Amino acid sequence: MKETIEQLWQKPVGEWNAEDDINLDLFLGMLDAGNIRSAEPSTAEETGWRVNTWVKQGILCGFRRGIIVPMSGQFFDKSTYPLKEMDGSVRVVPGGSSIRRGSFLAPGVVCMPPMYVNVGAYVGANTMIDSHALVGSCAQIGERVHLSAAAQIGGVLEPVGALPVIIEDDVLVGGNCGVYEGVVVKSRAVLGSGVILNSSTPIYDLVEDRVHRATESTPLIVPANAVVVAGSRAVTKGKGPEWGLSIYTPIIVKYRDEGTDTRVQLEDWLR
Repeated sequence: MKETIEQLWQKPVGEWNAEDDINLDLFLGMLDAGNIRSAEPSTAEETGWRVNTWVKQGILCGFRRGIIVPMSGQFFDKSTYPLKEMDGSVRVVPGGSSIRRGSFLAPGVVCMPPMYVNVGAYVGANTMIDSHALVGSCAQIGERVHLSAAAQIGGVLEPVGALPVIIEDDVLVGGNCGVYEGVVVKSRAVLGSGVILNSSTPIYDLVEDRVHRATESTPLIVPANAVVVAGSRAVTKGKGPEWGLSIYTPIIVKYRDEGTDTRVQLEDWLR
């Protein structure tokens, strides 16, 4: 399939034949089933994750090939990306949620309305996607994750080599959080309500007395078990001191322990 998609990527859509359409459909079916992923765990990478560029190329081929068609009344979208066909292994509560074809939701996932999962996303078993939460294109969500209300997990399709947002197993993402631009949140981390993370956001670690930053070669990585809250730091340049200005700063205030575990078991009560 990798070789087939790479050939389709180089082929103008106007030159596609019936076999090409069949191969695209097979590709999207493999995405639906979770047999292929836009990114996957890799011990060879510093982040612990490897980008599968060809999978993103295949998703983009689907957008090129699709035409705008009416869907479910007033909606219009690409014919290649209708709503995903679901079975009873995933709980989707009524109320305006949408899950797009080409995404994978493992058994035991709970979707509270309204929420949205975009193409290329992967959501692990027993994860909770709460109301008004977004799982963006190609985002990788682990098992037993809680995406709280209004959490935004950013997506990325281009450039095709860019690492998507990674949320590893047993992470709690608090309400109104935003995680963007290929940030990697390692296992069992906790993001307090309102934490915003992107490639230009340094995280100040009070426990380890260090600053976590993205570099040209690596994304921002939230350490395993870190408890991150929204804070601020003083602006020391220009008019900052005179005007009493401060800027938003995520802060690691502790690392997860038994006390933290007791407070992050909310999803068990919601199933």
